[in-house]
Amino acid sequence: MASNDDVDKFITGDGLDSEREKTIGQHIGYRYDVNLLPDYERITPFLKDYIEFMGWDDLNWLEDIHMGYEEGRPAVFDRNINGWVGIPGDVTLPDNQQDRDMMARELLIKFQMSPKHPMVQLNEAYRKF
Repeated sequence: MASNDDVDKFITGDGLDSEREKTIGQHIGYRYDVNLLPDYERITPFLKDYIEFMGWDDLNWLEDIHMGYEEGRPAVFDRNINGWVGIPGDVTLPDNQQDRDMMARELLIKFQMSPKHPMVQLNEAYRKF
């Protein structure tokens, strides 16, 4: 993995070099660390089908979704609810970080499509049409 000195040489000015970085106000990590790029050989069947259904060529917005931890428990961060979604306790995590990240992406999509997702309640309460 690259040290901070290795990454710093690519950052100029305020450090937000691409238009997307300026828009979101933060670095896009995989621009500097290839270890953050998804290994498409490890993609889950669900994600493969989802990407094909959506008509995407790659993981697009899912690339920055990674398995993290909240209070010592495996979790994935859902930006839509600005909170962590815990991984069910009966799920066995793979040893490989790439596999854990693919699992996190799949679980996040499934949770966001679930009727239990908080955005469903907001939609029902506030939709106009």
